[in-house]
Amino acid sequence: MTAVTEWAIRRDVQEFLGSAKKLLIGGEWVSAASDRTFTTYDPATGHALTEVARGGAEDVDRAVRAARTAFDEGPWPTMKPNERERLIWRVGDILSARAEEFGQLEALDNGKSAGIAAAVDVAWSADIFRYFAGWATKIEGSTVNVSMPFAPGGQFHAYTLREPVGVCGLIVPWNFPLLMAAFKLAPALAAGNTVILKPAEQTPLTAILLGEVFQEAGFPPGVVNIVTGYGDAGAALSAHDDVDKIAFTGSTEVGKKIVDAARGNLKKVSLELGGKSANIVFADADFDAAVTGSLNAWLFNHGQCCVAGTRMFVEDSIFDDFTAAVAEAASQVKIGPGLDPATQLGPLVSQEQFDKVTGYLAAGLADGARALTGGKRWGGTGFYVEPTVFVDVKPEFSIVEEEIFGPVVVAMPFNAEEGVAKAANSSIYGLAAGIWTKDLSKAHLTARQLKAGSVWINQYNGFDTAMPFGGYKQSGWGRELGATAIDHYTQTKAVNIAL
Repeated sequence: MTAVTEWAIRRDVQEFLGSAKKLLIGGEWVSAASDRTFTTYDPATGHALTEVARGGAEDVDRAVRAARTAFDEGPWPTMKPNERERLIWRVGDILSARAEEFGQLEALDNGKSAGIAAAVDVAWSADIFRYFAGWATKIEGSTVNVSMPFAPGGQFHAYTLREPVGVCGLIVPWNFPLLMAAFKLAPALAAGNTVILKPAEQTPLTAILLGEVFQEAGFPPGVVNIVTGYGDAGAALSAHDDVDKIAFTGSTEVGKKIVDAARGNLKKVSLELGGKSANIVFADADFDAAVTGSLNAWLFNHGQCCVAGTRMFVEDSIFDDFTAAVAEAASQVKIGPGLDPATQLGPLVSQEQFDKVTGYLAAGLADGARALTGGKRWGGTGFYVEPTVFVDVKPEFSIVEEEIFGPVVVAMPFNAEEGVAKAANSSIYGLAAGIWTKDLSKAHLTARQLKAGSVWINQYNGFDTAMPFGGYKQSGWGRELGATAIDHYTQTKAVNIAL
């Protein structure tokens, strides 16, 4: 069952789509205990792509048991760090070699450009696995020169060990399916944990293909398990008493539910949640660079990006000219399916997301906002929405307060003397922010005032694997990427010896 397209689908992708999509549990590809499947769709056409095993609570339990056995009894816990390093590095190499295959599959399942998926999502995922492969040999404790005041005259040797947390449940979203899996899998495995990966039901295909990569790389059975399914599978994983940690990327609403589910055994939880990021343009900014960068801030990945700069604050003296330029640039963006090499903006991921975004467009217009460009559906088939620039908005409008997760930006003027930080910080979220100015002193001072986990100056979406990523306020708990990520997948043991 494959979507009809005028662009050639690779033979290996065709073969994958035609094969059975099962669960990876304990090193074996197995059907769901219920034998149920679900359909995944091509967002560019709305047509069915293929059927995927629908795992449930029983399958999650099987996967957790396999991961626990692999952690407690298999070769994984006694494997030397450099052996673990080589396995994880091999995953990166295989991804690089199969970049076009993964890129096209991601385009079919998610709607994003196949070229961008291969060059960004897949290439960066490979880099993440290589980066954290290196960390496998660098996780270390320390010796402590203790005083032991209650044992005068005694001699002691004290040290700490950093040990893996155990069995980790990794729940990833549909906007960057492969990339978000890499964000979590790589540090978890580098630290010596075993994992159960639960991809989003809208975009399960690259996670399944990634399971084949782990097998090809030579990972022992049960170290990496993959359960596809709906929210009930994620809920069962979050609540399971033999899971030691949950790492989740998704909406703040679901993140709160995961916190509730995890309290049964007080498992560790890290969350990367929603955003409504501020992108601030001062009058002294490089005008053309700020227009291009601001467009990228809210249109990258079709606006389906947690860090999207969807609240654009523009200094009042350039507001009209700047918003007009952004709207003009947005109106020229090439819209189309991800398999078309010319496509710059693809469809939204699903009918549900399309309905949500178009509902926000209608609400914004009804509230009195004015669309400089866009404001409606694009085309007659597929889940496409025109890139939309709203002005004449008020802080209480839903399009200003709530995360839309589509190609929509709201633009608001600010007065330099009154400042912009208070308005930028008014959101319940605090994931990211952008600042455009030639005055670096102003940039640094503004960055300090913003309550956001990542701040980009004279750029936007400037990620690097070595830099920590995460949010303030209701944008999440903890950090991913960089050295900080390892902290979330290890725990510290203190050892004290009387000599």
